[in-house]
Amino acid sequence: MAGSTSKPTVGALPDTAAESPYVPAALTLLMWSLFATSVAVLFARVRFGFAPEIPGVIAVDGLTVLMWVVVAFFGGIVLSYSRRYMAGSAHETTFFLAVFGFAATVMTLVAADHLALFGLLWLAMGLVMATLIGIVSEWEQAQAAAAVARRYFVASSALLGVALAALWWATGATTISGVAAAAGTLGGPVWVVAAAALVLAAMIQSALVPFHGWLLSSMTAPTPASALMHAGFVNAGGVLLVRFAPVVTVSEALMLAIVAVGATSALLGKLLKSVRPDVKSKLGCSTVGQMGFMIMQAGLGFFGAALTHLILHGFYKAYQFLSSGAQVERTTPGKKAGRSADGSAVAAVAATLATGLAGGAVFVLLTGKGTSVDSGFLLVLFVVFTTLHAARGAVGRSSLPATVRYGAVPLVFLPAIALYALVYRGVSAALTGVPVVTAPTELTALHGLVAVAFLGTYVAIEAGVHERSRRLYVALLNASQPSPSTLLTNAEEYDDGGTQ
Repeated sequence: MAGSTSKPTVGALPDTAAESPYVPAALTLLMWSLFATSVAVLFARVRFGFAPEIPGVIAVDGLTVLMWVVVAFFGGIVLSYSRRYMAGSAHETTFFLAVFGFAATVMTLVAADHLALFGLLWLAMGLVMATLIGIVSEWEQAQAAAAVARRYFVASSALLGVALAALWWATGATTISGVAAAAGTLGGPVWVVAAAALVLAAMIQSALVPFHGWLLSSMTAPTPASALMHAGFVNAGGVLLVRFAPVVTVSEALMLAIVAVGATSALLGKLLKSVRPDVKSKLGCSTVGQMGFMIMQAGLGFFGAALTHLILHGFYKAYQFLSSGAQVERTTPGKKAGRSADGSAVAAVAATLATGLAGGAVFVLLTGKGTSVDSGFLLVLFVVFTTLHAARGAVGRSSLPATVRYGAVPLVFLPAIALYALVYRGVSAALTGVPVVTAPTELTALHGLVAVAFLGTYVAIEAGVHERSRRLYVALLNASQPSPSTLLTNAEEYDDGGTQ
């Protein structure tokens, strides 16, 4: 740029209390007011069975009030953070209106009972998120990313429309509650179309492989929008499966297919993360993997556990995105620690196994799951894996010596899995009255095959086996690339887009 200088000029941060426009301040206050109201409604629901409704249109149940609290809380956090982050931006007011509109749309969606209203709100939710992704209208790349996301979201809405139409055709019901009541009559080709379309719509919205392209192409979004996307929007796939659990639980074969789909994304998300060099892309690939775990839990028949996972993942991922700048500051070039082939590697494996077994025992004791020979056993296994992975990642980012980390991992992991179990119990209690919360299935040889393949692949990744294949590395690198039209290759374009 003409007249530019390479020397950065850093001034005082804006005083958000004095200089922010009225709209951001008002919407932030309103969002926190919605959060306080949602907490009160949740208490009334649990304590007094509060369940208002507009027959045939809106029905407030445990899932509704639980998601109200979660969505309003994340919306309040994002808006509060954005008061400073977006201060001075030409798009500030539009951004705040879009974030508030997104939260309001989702809160209405989880209360919608009419099939047509649910479908329209699902579409609106996607279109508002696409607006947030392309909020900087001056950036060609941001507009390209928004267009990519919009195509995926419209496809998801079209599939949901097919599913809802098929369910109406099969049951004659125009409401979600009516479909749930008639679930016992579902079957045949129309049900197959509806169930397949529901699962595909959930996969697209949650960015599961092979539909993860829109998420990895969305890095043009402002960081608060990314936090809202990864902490809230991608969870919509899990919410969809929970809301239509009576439909997908009709067939154990379909439930097993959902487990396999989730396991594939959980593993590929971890692999894709290993080849990405930047913080936000790594977080994006991590989300792909974590959404895979959530879908797996739904496929195992534990819908309360799937909601628990999306809530805890939302907190975790929102924190990671909003603190991503600090992570960049803490990252400095240095010698990469090699994988030890001596006795220390054996000690690390032994310590990890012992820690995992202890955590599994804690989860079983606190929830009662995994005591029968059914899919609950796999639920415990997968919860241990995802929680242990997060704990090891948290400890691995610290500057502790390797020997100290062996003891630090249990200190992080055991309280984390205990918290997971307690939140699961609380979520399950809040979901009282929802048609299907738990629907465990019998273990089959196929379940065993999925579990063995998952465990074997996970251990191989941890051991670095995938790093020995150049062909696999290239394949993963290609699979983790965003759409070429969304790549920002000229720093001057970034500067111009941010100042106009």
